[in-house]
Parts: sequence; structure tokens; C-alpha cells
Amino acid sequence: MNVLIRKFFLSIFVITLLNSCAAINVTTSSIKEKGIKEAISDGMIDAGINKEFLNHDINMFLNVEIEVVEGRVLLTGSVKKKKHRLNALKLAWKVLGVREVINEIDVTKKGGIKQYLIDVKIKTQMRYKIITDKEISSINYNFEVVNGNLYIIGIAKNKKELKKVVKHANDIKGILKVVSHVIMKNDPRRKKYQRKLQEKND
Repeated sequence: MNVLIRKFFLSIFVITLLNSCAAINVTTSSIKEKGIKEAISDGMIDAGINKEFLNHDINMFLNVEIEVVEGRVLLTGSVKKKKHRLNALKLAWKVLGVREVINEIDVTKKGGIKQYLIDVKIKTQMRYKIITDKEISSINYNFEVVNGNLYIIGIAKNKKELKKVVKHANDIKGILKVVSHVIMKNDPRRKKYQRKLQEKND
């Protein structure tokens, strides 16, 4: 029920923002390593994909989560058919500014309220561990948990920091698998993306 309520209000938020050309979603978790321009661009991408999902199929909008980091899109959640997973991928690529789509959507009939509550608990524990670890820049990481699988996306200062993040994840009871899509702060792909974004805004 909480998911439905959250998604309902999000749908109103998405439509309002896009129709008013103000699809901006700047949060502290998106600014640390990226900067204001990148955060605004990611917010617009997030809103754009949500709108595509909502227009295509309400179940896709409700069941698929989106994380965006510098144009890299992580899709998680669960659907019942392979074609739904493929449709989500195609719709994400339709949005301007997307430069990579990581499709981690699970095709399964598993889930339900019990598993959802377990996933929420795991995500909360993970976030707490990262926030309380002073050696980790917690706002550079985003997490999603689906059927016990933890997905991480973000920007790591270095390999040592990322290793600590993964270790925290492996210490949490109930996690079946940890999947990292984190890139390093000095990754060449980031500089290329930032140059293109700068040229777009000039």
C-alpha cells in the first residue's frame, strides 16, 4: 500500500513537472560528486522515464524503480514477463540525456508485501551503515533492493571506499546478492559526459 501511495503522488509530481518544463530533482544525494548541472539533468531524465512508464503501463510505473547518476540509468524491480522487461529498457532509451541503461529488472512472480518489507528493512540498514561510516561519502551512493538482491549505483572516491561499501552490504542478514554498478570518481567516462553537458548548456 505504501508503494502505491508513493507512486500515485510521484505520478502527479512527474506530470506536473514535465508539463511545466520544470522537471528538476536536485537532492543532496546527487550533488556531492556530480555538481548542480549534472543533478538537474539526472532529475529531468528520472522524471522523463517515469512519464514514459506511466503512459505505457501503470504496472510498469508501479513496479520498476529508477536511479540516475550522470545519465547512467539503473532499472530495478520485478515484472512477470520478459517482454515487460524489454519494454522498460526501450522506454528508458527514449528519454533525452540517457547515455547508459543498466537493466536489472527481475522477471519473476516472487514478491508480495512480506518480501517488500524485508527489502525495505535491508535498504534502511544499508543506508544507516553507510551514513554512520565516516570514511564513506554516503551521499554518493544510491541503493535499491529487490527480492533480497542489493543493487548499488554511484560514484566512489576510490577502490578502498567502494570495498568498504560492499563489505557493509555483505554483513547485512537477508541479502542474497550484491551487485555494484559504481564507477570511480576519476573514470574517463565522467569527464566525457561533463564536457558534453557543458557544451549543451553553453
